[in-house]
Parts: sequence; C-alpha cells; structure tokens
Amino acid sequence: MPVPCPSAVHEAPSAALQSSRWGGWRRLTAGRAGAVLVSLLSAVALSACATPAPPVQGPLPPPPASTPAMAKVASDVDVVGAQGTLGPQRREAVIRNAAAQGSADLLKRQLAAMASFGDVDLYANNDTRLLIDGPATFEAMFAAIGQAKKQILLESYIIEDAAVAQRLADLLIQRQQQGVQVAVIYDAIGSLSTQDAYFDRMRQSGVAICAFSPVNPLKSRRYQDITKRDHRKILVVDNAVGFTGGINISAVYSSGSGSFGGSKGRRKDDETGKDSKDAKDRGWRDTMIQVRGPAVQALHGLILQTWQTQACGGTLQALPAPDTAAGQQLMRIIPSTPQDKENRIYTLLLGSIRAAQKSVYLTMAYFAPGDDMVQALADAAQRGVDVQLILPSQSDFSPVMHAGRSHYERLLKAGVKIHELKDAVLHAKTAVIDGVVSTIGSSNMDWRSFVHNNEVNAVVLGEDFGTAMTGMFEKDRDASHHIDLTSWQHRPMLQRGKEYFYSLLEHWW
Repeated sequence: MPVPCPSAVHEAPSAALQSSRWGGWRRLTAGRAGAVLVSLLSAVALSACATPAPPVQGPLPPPPASTPAMAKVASDVDVVGAQGTLGPQRREAVIRNAAAQGSADLLKRQLAAMASFGDVDLYANNDTRLLIDGPATFEAMFAAIGQAKKQILLESYIIEDAAVAQRLADLLIQRQQQGVQVAVIYDAIGSLSTQDAYFDRMRQSGVAICAFSPVNPLKSRRYQDITKRDHRKILVVDNAVGFTGGINISAVYSSGSGSFGGSKGRRKDDETGKDSKDAKDRGWRDTMIQVRGPAVQALHGLILQTWQTQACGGTLQALPAPDTAAGQQLMRIIPSTPQDKENRIYTLLLGSIRAAQKSVYLTMAYFAPGDDMVQALADAAQRGVDVQLILPSQSDFSPVMHAGRSHYERLLKAGVKIHELKDAVLHAKTAVIDGVVSTIGSSNMDWRSFVHNNEVNAVVLGEDFGTAMTGMFEKDRDASHHIDLTSWQHRPMLQRGKEYFYSLLEHWW
C-alpha cells in the first residue's frame, strides 16, 4: 500500500506539528485555519505517494582521476563576462585568474568534477560580499532598495508580519510611489501565518504581489501540489545588485546569533520576564551573499521565470545588465526545481565532496542527506581529507535533526569531525570545499530541498572568498560543541530510538 507523504515543509506550518517551525498556525483565525486544514487534508488524500525519487538517477560519474590541463577545463565550461559570452582564450584567462588566488590544481579538479555532471555556466567579473546573520543582511538589502532607480524584485519563502517586514513594506511602497517597479513573490505555505492585510497594503499601493502555489484550491486556479514549495530567498535591484542565501524576512534573524554578536542564545519572555528557552526565541545563525556583476543576471532571470510560470499577472521588465566589470570573482548561480531530472545543487555538493583533496567544511541547518552523500563524506575523511560538519544542537524541527544524528556514528568512525552549534538556532546552508569552492544558498542537505523545493545556491570559485568562508566556519566551530565518538556511543536509548524512528522517514523530511 502506498504511504501518504508527510506534510513536512521546512520552516512552514503544519496542522499536526505545532513546533516553532510550524508556528505560523498560532496567528491564523479559526475560519482561515479550517479552510487551510481542509486543503491540506484533501491534498494528502489525493496525492498518496511512495518513497520520493532520488535527486540523481543512474550511475554517478567518477571523480577526476588526475588534475586536468587548464585548456581542457576551459573547454568544458561556459563563461559570461561583463561584455557577454567569452571565447576560449578569455575563458581560460578568467579561470587562470581565479586559480591564481591559491592552489590552481584544486580549482581545476573541482571544475572538472562539476563538468562531469553536465553543463557548467560560470559568470566572471563579479564583486561579492559575505553577509553574516540578519542584521548585516537587512541593512545591506534595505540600503540597496533605497537606492533603486528602476526595479526591485523580491522572492522569499517567508515574509513574516513583524517589525522587519513592516519596515520592508514601508520602503517598498515608498519606492513604488517614486516610480520604481516593485514586485514581491512569497510562498503561500512559508508565509501562511502572515495576515492578508500585510500584502493587501502593498498591493493597494501599486506593488505587484504574488503568492507561490496558493494553498486553497477553491480560491485560486494556480493551486498545485502542496508539497512543492518556493524555498528561495532572492532580492535583485535594478539587475545590478543581488542577494541570495538562507535568510527570510522574519523577526528571528533581527538580533543576530550568539557567535556573531547576537543575544547569546536567550532573550526575556515578554510575559514572565524570565529567560526564554524556546528555540524560536533564540538568535538564528544564517548567511547571505551580496553580488554585483554578471551573476546578478541569473538571479534576475530566476525571479522573472517564477513570475511567469506562476501566472502572477502583469509584466515584469527584463532590465539590461550593467556592461562594466564589478570585480574579479568567478561564480555560478545554481537553481533547482522539483521538475529537474537531476538536482544540480545536489550534484555540485556530491561531486565536490567526492573530488575533494584537502578539506570539506559544511554548515547545514537540516541534515538528512541520504546514503550517497554520507558515503561521500566518509570516503573523503578516510582518504585523508579534513571533513568537518557544523550541525544544529537545537532545531525548530527536531525530526530532521534526529534523522541526521542517525548518521553520526558512521561518520565519526570514518574520521569526520562533527560539531553542534550552541546558543543559536542554526539555519545556514553553506560549504567551502578545498578552500576553492564556496556555496551559500537556500538548499539544505535533505530530501525536501533536493526533491520538493525550488532552491538556489550561489557558488564562488577561488581562495579569496574561500578564505573568508573558512574564517566564518572556524568562528562557528569555536561556538560549537564537539561530538566525541566514545561519548556518542554511550548516548541514552531514548535518543537512539528517536534517531532510528525519524531516519525511517528521512526521504520525506
């Protein structure tokens, strides 16, 4: 008998699970909650399913057996620069420039591993800025919005009706009234707890508003499979500056995290005045990236594509990109959707780990990766690669955390070092591999991200940005508890039981 798909949707409400990850249900009116509940139950009843298909079907290509020549690497990729698509000589030149930041052999091997899975689209001449936690991210995003001259496009899984979102709405309305085209896409599940009045206020002021895959089939012709969600977080201003990563428009990011100057993990409960122990009240640790240059075109195109495929109404202007170089960074922008035959974010991570020669540093909020990824991490550690993971010690959705912990003993025995972040809710999805491949995005290392969601990751190639990413990783590691194999093997039976139970549903989280 087929097993109905659990309605687990990361960071989203659920009728059955009342954890903070699904906390948006608290603010729904009874009537609205009833209508949504009927929609959810109908969806589950009509769409019973078996185990989701893996993100890659068929045999995996082997990692590079040796370091390829620079000319071979350049011939296997496409590169867009400030003046458009580059020819063979200029492609090789920009790759050499990125390789000159550190170990050229490591970068060439990693590019060869990417190419083994299919097309590799690179963007040259970018300027990048690492944004750590919510306060720095919101400051940079709002500054860019304030300087917009033609267009502001925002796509976010969660837009929460909180102080930071009210500030955003005020700014967007102001820019719209000053002649800037403003469009907002929010996920109907991710933003389920936000009152219609919040979006109606912007809509009535001329801001174009679109809900991704509305949850009530009785109210919208755009109703789709409720398990397929838009988990992306993208802001593009004038097709000149873009932002992407893991940070939603939500109050949980407003204070920053303990390791980066936040609230040290506790804040006072408004009613009792005592320290709050609820994970939702603690600072959330997350990361974004700001980009200027040709890579912004890819982010711009993704929002336009989502607007069109969701039949959002109206026309968004496709702005030309600036034709001058913004910097020297070489990048990829990797999107994924449930319709993809192979998930390109998954193949990037898996291929880079399998090709790693020096180091693999992963920071993952939701870690339920499946056997291929666990085996790749274990194999890398066993061949002498420094493999380290920073994972959550607390989570707004504990089933994923317990499913991930079911892999700890296997990984620890292989030599993988595991750390759990303390005093903050870990929400970042980042990696730096061999110091030359850095990725920041919306995609977690779990089946929901790999199979069910629209996601996007930004990848920066070269050691300049990789050094900054490694520094960020080390600071998070200093704020974490190291998991020791011997101690882990003596963990309580109740904890082992949770790991076993939730691991059985790993492919549905």
